[in-house]
Amino acid sequence: MQCMEKIAIFPGSFDPFTIGHESIVRRATRIFDRIVIMVGYNSNKKSFFPLEMRLKWIREVFEFDNNISVEVHEGLTIDFCKKVGAGYILRGLRTSADFEFERAIAQVNKQMYPEIETVFLLTIPEHTPVNSTIVRDIIMHGGDASRFLPRVLNMEEFRNGGYQK
Repeated sequence: MQCMEKIAIFPGSFDPFTIGHESIVRRATRIFDRIVIMVGYNSNKKSFFPLEMRLKWIREVFEFDNNISVEVHEGLTIDFCKKVGAGYILRGLRTSADFEFERAIAQVNKQMYPEIETVFLLTIPEHTPVNSTIVRDIIMHGGDASRFLPRVLNMEEFRNGGYQK
């Protein structure tokens, strides 16, 4: 009997990609054979960091991880899952509010695509307060957000990479 490859999609805008995101992906590599980080793109929504920069940064973080890839998708996550043959959606949970929001999405996804399973990983305690909105705000105001960003990334690129007001 042949085993099916366990492919998980980790969707998000990742504006920016934080140490919390990195931790979830690295921990999930022990569960899944392959993880595709799906950078969601919405042409109607203005991001702080350009899409190309976000892709570059995430690829740098996982440069030496052959089982982790990064792709862009505009549209429903479940459509992307079907396209790449993924059976799982990976989500990180920081708080109970995250759980309620993510549970609702997971249940709708399950109704729309019964073959999909959503897997939740809790953040490690020290990453609980870290989210992209707060990190982005620190960067926008000239603060040092390096402790909240993956180590391999250059903080100066973050300062220069965002759209200025």
